[in-house]
Amino acid sequence: MTDDLRPDEEARAERLIQIGQPPRNRSEAIRKLVWVLPWLVFLASPVQDLNSGDHTTAVTAAGWTGLVAFVGLYLTLVFRTMGRRTFRGGIINVLAAALWVLGLALAFGFGSEWLGLFVYVSVTCGVAFPLRTAYWTIPLTAAAMMLAGWHAHDLDEAWGLFLVVLLVGYSMTGIRQLVSTTVELRKARATVAQLAANEERLRLARDLHDLLGHSLSLITLKSELAGRMLPDHPDKAAQQVADIEQVSRQALVDVREAVSGYRRPRLSEELAGAQVALTAAAVIADVPAEPDLTGVPEDSESALAWALREAVTNVVRHSGATRCTIEVLHRQTLDGPVLELAVEDNGSGGSGKGPGNGLTGLTERLGKAGGTLEAGRTKHGFRLLARVPAGAVTPVGSGA
Repeated sequence: MTDDLRPDEEARAERLIQIGQPPRNRSEAIRKLVWVLPWLVFLASPVQDLNSGDHTTAVTAAGWTGLVAFVGLYLTLVFRTMGRRTFRGGIINVLAAALWVLGLALAFGFGSEWLGLFVYVSVTCGVAFPLRTAYWTIPLTAAAMMLAGWHAHDLDEAWGLFLVVLLVGYSMTGIRQLVSTTVELRKARATVAQLAANEERLRLARDLHDLLGHSLSLITLKSELAGRMLPDHPDKAAQQVADIEQVSRQALVDVREAVSGYRRPRLSEELAGAQVALTAAAVIADVPAEPDLTGVPEDSESALAWALREAVTNVVRHSGATRCTIEVLHRQTLDGPVLELAVEDNGSGGSGKGPGNGLTGLTERLGKAGGTLEAGRTKHGFRLLARVPAGAVTPVGSGA
């Protein structure tokens, strides 16, 4: 069930921009850049000032040089500090300080049209400096902007940007912590997955050792014994060979049973997978908690898990439903206790006529486990009902 949806989920993950990671391709780099570009609106006033013709050629060239250097420093600091790769040592502090000084110099040198640069300085303080440093450099940036506005005799413009500088700077500290948390969660999830894989390998190794260690040792011992008996006691050697055959056959049966156990689906795992699959398909899911399976035979649990997988696959692929309810209940019948699975949705139930191959195969699988299957249209959708034995048969009238 979940394997069927995995390509769609991977495609959806590929379309998402990864927070806290550098762009994986040119398309993602363009999307990240488009997200940053609207924030460059505060550069409109400096650009307009340089194009106004109020400055000499030398001053205009110096202004363009300073503005390009400022924007380059800003984008470099923001992209490097918000991604996985960052500067080492105190380089980031030096660059942030250089941006701070450059913005102050441009604002003092060119006037109130350049006060918007302090917004970018505040953003840099929020993402580049340590949090304790950012908490006092952001208000210091706002105070420097007010000083530059006073020097330019335009305190009204400075007061208009005062709250913007403070709010943007402190907002970036929160975004920075969010990015850091996201990166740490991604690393933790990868670590958990690796530990789970290692634990599964260790479990498989232990099971194989327990299954085959004794049998292979016995086969080796009897083979050596048969080799020594063969010249003088061929009848006894033949008996040892017969024992070897018996042990090897039993080992083969044990391995097959173990492999079958690894492949057997579990109801609790299928319930968790159903929640994920239905949510990914934009279906409102009502999934119960893990049921009590004490005393339920493994064949019954496996058959019910297959039924749940097939039912959820039909809901996701064919029904067009927007809501799905799953119930797992213990019931007492005249034939004994049963475990009942009910999957009901509000969809069309598919366009086919009669039971499909999936339901036919599921009926046969449940029949081998002693269970039954009922599936069909309801007033508001489609319902699948599967029952399997949940334990030993309880005699009628026993008071169970």
